[in-house]
Amino acid sequence: MLYVDLPAKRDLQSLALTRSDACVSIYLATTPVSQNIERSRINLANLIKAAIVQLDQKGFDKRRAAMLREQLDDLLDDDEFWRHQAHSLAILATPDSIRTWRLANRLVDLFEVADRFHLKPLLRAIAFPHSAYVLALSENAVRLVEVSPDIPAADVHVPRLPKDAASAVGKSTINDRSPSGRVHGSEGQKVRLAQFVRQIDAALRPILAASDAPLILAAAEPLASLFRTVSTLHVINGTIGGSPDRTTNAELASAARPVLDAAYAREIENLKKLFEQRAGQRRTTTDVSDAARAATFGGIDTILVDMDTLVPGTVDEATGAVTFAAENDAAAYGVVDEIALRAMLSGARVMAVRKDDIPGGKELAAILRSPI
Repeated sequence: MLYVDLPAKRDLQSLALTRSDACVSIYLATTPVSQNIERSRINLANLIKAAIVQLDQKGFDKRRAAMLREQLDDLLDDDEFWRHQAHSLAILATPDSIRTWRLANRLVDLFEVADRFHLKPLLRAIAFPHSAYVLALSENAVRLVEVSPDIPAADVHVPRLPKDAASAVGKSTINDRSPSGRVHGSEGQKVRLAQFVRQIDAALRPILAASDAPLILAAAEPLASLFRTVSTLHVINGTIGGSPDRTTNAELASAARPVLDAAYAREIENLKKLFEQRAGQRRTTTDVSDAARAATFGGIDTILVDMDTLVPGTVDEATGAVTFAAENDAAAYGVVDEIALRAMLSGARVMAVRKDDIPGGKELAAILRSPI
């Protein structure tokens, strides 16, 4: 089992605004196989040492450094914590606080020391959905299943969710004549099914409105197409086909993963096409300096950033001017990371992706709100 805890958007916004005399960001490859976790603990110990060395070279206050080191060492020594891991671990620490997130995606080991946190890998973790709701729907039954990487899939209690199509419309069968007097058979059945779907829609709306998790439909035709036509809910493209009546929650969870993967791939391709269209309108850039200025003044609508590249330097708080650094040390931070966070704080859509997914194979690709 994967033990995953993802940051909410409000967490990222808070972290993006955090400033301290020392912000240490560590991303570590881990494993859910607890007997193999010792290698990760050894790697973390090495990353902690390297971070402290950078602070020492900067002349950092030794008392504050000791406070930071104590928090990181306490985490390193927590055997219970290390028994429950996923594929990666994010550790964000200052001398005064430490926060961790266990992530389902696989990240490379890295650390950064600056006056702010390096958050781009966390942006990647929330850009690609690892959790979802599956609506298992047939004429005979309906249930909402929550799919998550850290716990087994489980039914969600939904008040006023109809039991089946017939009882939803107060009939013993959905094949009788409709109120308007239309004929028996398929036409009458369609009318009753539409009534069934509307009741489901109304019951699910309060539940789904409180979550960012996507909704996946598990249903056979023609009910699957009818649901997409009648319901006001946003259902992602891709359906788990066949009747779900005898499908277990675990089987639905397994079937949901390729649907999520395909939806994410389509999303990236659509953004690439949009980038090409906006390029003809002079509303794109792949230049780091131009993107930094645009992000500082709220000029970015959507931005793709390379989740693995670290471009050391600083970005002026007022003008967005970039000063690149020859190497990554405690006086610099990730410029692309800073651009992404400024864009996010101004309401832009931010996605941390692999470099192959970025137009031109650059460190970033931004779609701007107005021409440059």
